[in-house]
Amino acid sequence: MSFTLAIVGRPNVGKSTLYNRLVGRRQALVDDAPGVTRDRRAGEGHLGDLSFTIVDTAGLEDSAPDSLSARMRAQTETAIGDADAILFMVDSRAGVLPADRAFAELARRSGKPVVIVANKSEGRAGTSGAYEAYGLGFGEPVAISAEHGEGLSELYDALRKALPDVTTIEAVDLDDEEREAARAGGAPIRVAVVGRPNSGKSTLINRLLGEERLLTGPEAGITRDSIAVDVTWRGQVFRFHDTAGIRKRAKVVEKLEKLSVSDALDAIQFAEVVVMLMDATMPFEEQDLRISDLVEREGRALVLGMNKWDLLAHQPGAAGKLAAEADHWLPQVKGLPIIAVSGLTGDGLDRLMQGILDAHAVWNKRVSTNGLNRWLEAAIAAHPPPAVSGRRIKLNYITQAKARPPSFALFCSRADAIPDAYKRYLVNSIRESFDMPGTPIRLMLREKENPYKPAKTRGRMPST
Repeated sequence: MSFTLAIVGRPNVGKSTLYNRLVGRRQALVDDAPGVTRDRRAGEGHLGDLSFTIVDTAGLEDSAPDSLSARMRAQTETAIGDADAILFMVDSRAGVLPADRAFAELARRSGKPVVIVANKSEGRAGTSGAYEAYGLGFGEPVAISAEHGEGLSELYDALRKALPDVTTIEAVDLDDEEREAARAGGAPIRVAVVGRPNSGKSTLINRLLGEERLLTGPEAGITRDSIAVDVTWRGQVFRFHDTAGIRKRAKVVEKLEKLSVSDALDAIQFAEVVVMLMDATMPFEEQDLRISDLVEREGRALVLGMNKWDLLAHQPGAAGKLAAEADHWLPQVKGLPIIAVSGLTGDGLDRLMQGILDAHAVWNKRVSTNGLNRWLEAAIAAHPPPAVSGRRIKLNYITQAKARPPSFALFCSRADAIPDAYKRYLVNSIRESFDMPGTPIRLMLREKENPYKPAKTRGRMPST
């Protein structure tokens, strides 16, 4: 069953860029100058297994009734009226402006489901505005980068939540085989298998399927496209994406390989769990660490698969040594699941599937605010924040802003002065206290509002 989405917001927040991203081609003009889009433009959009009509609209502006801007606004209001849901877009780097608040009221009065989209959220500069968007009253903002394709997995989940009747598995146009698999285990868990060339990704997936579905061989670089296949294990459906091997950027010179690597990076961005497959005989190469760091920065659940384990199984203490090396080389995901497998013999596949399920559960984990604040009191008592320039830093309270990955907002004084080492202490303590091994954890520092500050500067969150 199809549905219609309207992208609305003030000028130059990236509406046309998101429109082009969803329709899959450069259809709408994009420029840094505001006001390029005037008429509303409709196209067929796709996001995962969802298909819909997406409508790009002119930027909303207050204007005189007979002006061109007013006629553009009328076009936007018509698009809102015809839509099943609204994607209300703000610019994370600029923060929430008075114009955003005024036109959020227009979206609210429409009575349609509204998904708040915080665009340009890549990097630290976009973090502040994304959290400011909570104040618009539409619930949890979806932080994306329409230009770079980041955050599309979260947008997919938000659409499923906003329009449950038309985005259920039965409502999506699947073929018979996909529909049967979906009914057997619910919505598939999206898994991307990534790694260096010739690490055994296709061989491993073939072993999971029990057939030679994917082309394999001793030559590196056989896989070019990101191929999706469904695997059912103990009643749960997994959608595995086999990807091209990712080499160092300096070695990627051919256009076809560049496209293949781009496809692999897209698979990471749209996955829920990423299996980083390493060659157990040559683990933790520089490129392995780069790919793992990319997965952590993208905020995906990570499982480390040590392939070709049949070549090391006879060595005593090999598993413990690899676990210690993983904590040393990847401290940002300390405790991540390390699964010894062999795509050639099939050994360890059940452990791998269980590891994916466990990582997915931790990635979705939520902690009560009461429990978090009891933890905060104990953490401060065990290791108080250091005084900076003779002034004490006060940590007031903490709450979980979102899951997938677990993200926490800590309200405090002088957020800019808290040392990085103390932030790492807090993140590691959260990981230990609430049993979150291996998953990326986000800690956002927000300064508590000072009622004596002028209104213009109140409520701004410094970047961390």
